[in-house]
Amino acid sequence: MPSTPLIAPSILSADFGRLAEAVSQVEAAGADWIHIDVMDGHFVPNLTVGPPIVEAVRKITRLPLDVHLMMTNPDTFIGEFADAGADYLTVHVEACSHLHRTLQSIKERSVKAGVTLNPATSVSTLEEVIHEVDLILVMSVSPGFGGQTFIPSCLEKISRIRHSLNAGTSPGLLEVDGGVNLQNAGSIIKAGADVLVSGSAIFGSENFSTTIQQMRAAGQTINV
Repeated sequence: MPSTPLIAPSILSADFGRLAEAVSQVEAAGADWIHIDVMDGHFVPNLTVGPPIVEAVRKITRLPLDVHLMMTNPDTFIGEFADAGADYLTVHVEACSHLHRTLQSIKERSVKAGVTLNPATSVSTLEEVIHEVDLILVMSVSPGFGGQTFIPSCLEKISRIRHSLNAGTSPGLLEVDGGVNLQNAGSIIKAGADVLVSGSAIFGSENFSTTIQQMRAAGQTINV
């Protein structure tokens, strides 16, 4: 578990007409990762980016690219996103009928493998893979659109996963995405999150650097 939380701005809330500038700005402001949401219009009711955008972002930043596949059939595209430059690829438990095989496919391409849980998905679905994943992503809103409100009951889920990670030997980081902002960042970090994904709270703020620093400070204050 990192001593301070990692901050991963989500480009879903960035101005796509000025995407390169937006990514450069959050990198300069102190972001740790860049979070990229891939939506297929089937698993979630929205369409976003594909491998070409990931490849374009890879060329303009040295930060790790955290690519979240909200797709009905992620296995088909793992190779393309790996080749495009993804450092992390997370897939949904709900979308993978052979989850272990999918995770191995990601790792075989020298990419870190993650698993995502929707708000209504039980923590028990992680039991057989928790020791093999590099990242566990807890969705704290129903996936598909940015700007939604954090679901408070997800704090308990975050705490339960944190306990499981601490009790075992898993190398996985615990990430939270959905409605993360300056008002709830402290509670999310206290519950056990290692990585905070935040879109509108960062890209909609007047000062990216100040917002990112304040999110980290929320965790530091709790750990004092």
